[in-house]
Amino acid sequence: MKQDYYEVLGISKGATAAEIKKAYRKKAIEFHPDKNPGDSSAEEMFKKAAEAYEILGNEDKRAKYDRFGHQAFDGGGGFGGGGMNMDDIFSQFGDIFGGGFGGGGFSGFGGGGGQRRVKGSNLRIRVSLTLEEIANGTEKKIKVKRKVQAAGTTYKTCTTCNGSGQVTRITNTILGRMQTASPCNVCGGAGQIIDQKPDDADAQGLKVQEETVSIKIPAGVEDGMQLKVTSKGNDAPGNGIPGDLLVAIEEKPHASLQREGDNLHYDLYISYSEAALGASREIDTVTGKVRIKVEEGVQSGKILRLRGKGISNLNGYGKGDLLVHVNVWTPKTLNKEQREFFEKMASDDNFKPNPEKSDKSFFEKVKDMFS
Repeated sequence: MKQDYYEVLGISKGATAAEIKKAYRKKAIEFHPDKNPGDSSAEEMFKKAAEAYEILGNEDKRAKYDRFGHQAFDGGGGFGGGGMNMDDIFSQFGDIFGGGFGGGGFSGFGGGGGQRRVKGSNLRIRVSLTLEEIANGTEKKIKVKRKVQAAGTTYKTCTTCNGSGQVTRITNTILGRMQTASPCNVCGGAGQIIDQKPDDADAQGLKVQEETVSIKIPAGVEDGMQLKVTSKGNDAPGNGIPGDLLVAIEEKPHASLQREGDNLHYDLYISYSEAALGASREIDTVTGKVRIKVEEGVQSGKILRLRGKGISNLNGYGKGDLLVHVNVWTPKTLNKEQREFFEKMASDDNFKPNPEKSDKSFFEKVKDMFS
């Protein structure tokens, strides 16, 4: 189980943006690879701190994390970021180190330097889901046009960086003289340049190819969430790694159900006679139609709770409920016979409002609805 991001940075959940940034900078300096050469545990802490700051340092991402936890940013088929590598960290958060590290990369980690692997660009698509698909989880097969390395493309070592993909430099920092690195401007950090390529390939030796991608979507997702499918973005030239496919979730409106978090709402309209005599009615749910019983003498505004008939919680905390709102429909016009009946009943004590103590007010019903 992943460690809580607030615990990683050593801050409280009420920390301000300035406190989050300060805590991350402290951790980054403490566990920076150049300060801890060959220390794999320090490298891991450095990555964890960067991942935590990526989420908590962004107002929108922090709000989603506070609500959904790690599952909102699960890089292995969940949502958003996570799984950061060193290049991601230095390219995104180099400015956080100020003059201390220059933001220009790193001299090496995990036992020395190595060739920098360029990552291909990400692709973004939108997937529309029905409420039924969201409630139960689903798998979508989507056709995606992505750039892949063209057959017949060959590469050779970049002579500027000798295949490392980096140009090193020495800077004076608060910790003393430190070696940092920046991407080679000739090969773009790939360490390789095009040797030969087919005519249908672009300048990087890539060509567009359509591919069917299978996307597993867990139950309980919400409109606006983003799913990441690792390595299904564009390829990178040479020995680089593919980018990711980012899938934005769009929730389709339902004809009769309204969603509120994990709960669903359904408006049930019944006639005067059904309210007085009781009725059996069939209603929609996300798992198909069900028949419910409306007791005789039911009052307009009554809420019937069908437990477990809502949306599965994204974090695995069971299912929400389906709240059926009973509305007694008043006819807008009456014929002569109907009018005579209601005029006669107007003086009947049984038809005069006489709420009992057990009959809850509107505000009590609303309170129960959210309890």
